Amino acid sequence: MKEIFEIHEKIYGEPPKLAVETPGRFHLLGEHSWFCKDKTLSMAVNLPVYISVSLRDDSAVHFYFHQLNEEKKTSLSSLRVKKEDRWANNMKAMLYGFTSGGYELKGMNFTVYTEILPSAGFGITTAIKVGTAFAIRQLLKLNCSDAQLLQVIERGNKLFLHTGNYIADNFAALYSKPGNLILTDHAAGTYDFIPFDFKDKKIFLTDAKVPRIDIWDEESIREPENVLLLGDLRERKNTVYGGWRYEQSATEINETLSIISEDTKKKLLYIIKEHQLVIDSRDAVINGKFGTFARCINQSHENLRELYNLSCPEIDWILKRVNELEPDLEYIHDPVTCGRITGKGFGRCLFAIIRKEDIETYKSKLEEYERIFGFTPETFEVKPAKGVHVIRS
Repeated sequence: MKEIFEIHEKIYGEPPKLAVETPGRFHLLGEHSWFCKDKTLSMAVNLPVYISVSLRDDSAVHFYFHQLNEEKKTSLSSLRVKKEDRWANNMKAMLYGFTSGGYELKGMNFTVYTEILPSAGFGITTAIKVGTAFAIRQLLKLNCSDAQLLQVIERGNKLFLHTGNYIADNFAALYSKPGNLILTDHAAGTYDFIPFDFKDKKIFLTDAKVPRIDIWDEESIREPENVLLLGDLRERKNTVYGGWRYEQSATEINETLSIISEDTKKKLLYIIKEHQLVIDSRDAVINGKFGTFARCINQSHENLRELYNLSCPEIDWILKRVNELEPDLEYIHDPVTCGRITGKGFGRCLFAIIRKEDIETYKSKLEEYERIFGFTPETFEVKPAKGVHVIRS
């Protein structure tokens, strides 16, 4: 990707010493239940962020975001969050992650190049963070293992930005392999690869451009008492992935959750059901059963809408059109297409996995969506991509 080298040299008067490519990503299942140490199924995709870096003779740090045509500046001795620095705060957080861990840094110039802006919700912000941290480690040849690099990212998120540190996001950006999904086990702090080999399918990420609104505060479901209730419903099961599952008995579940409000109960039921869908979808992909996998995805979206109160009419409309791509509505038990809303909190994005022959029909439905709702969607055909890596000019 030679543009990043040319742009860097134009801005700073010298070519970069190093450039890295970091994939975007989306979560297929389990993105809302990390707080209770469940599992998340993700895909890193070929919507990359490129970051280049060169050394300076002082302790200043300069950032340039090409698509926004914005420059930001700071110094290693005065790292702090500034409201006006927006995207650059994520890069400063990674600098802080190193310095707060005792690493000695030098002044640097950074360039960011990405055709997908962070606001889209396709993991671009995480890609900026991970790409920055990885580039710093490689450029300065720091004695920093992968485990320590994850700690750098965590310190930057928690201590500098005061935000959550989502290991599924970090694992996808760091370790993903082409042609594979990545499954994060939050309880164990580990990940596994799952080959995703359905050659007759195409994957589309669509930004529906629906204005973001606060439907409800997702932090409210993460209260310790709710986590404890879910913990009471776990049962050891060595025959399932991860070694446990939630209680299957509706009577036992209802009795355990009877002490909470009906609204909270529905949201916890969603998490219980989602965990099983992650396990079932993993097994389906491994065994090449797309229909079972697709049912898991479609059911997850229905649960998000009905139990978790997380969707909107616009996205539901597009996903209904995806379901109508089925050649026979009786195929509902063995579907050839699937789709789901994606993005933490209220996302304005969705993914759809469809047959090659349905691509033009799907795109025509998005044109119809624009005429009905007035929002101009963007859609991207994607495929599983490689985690962060160094690139050459």
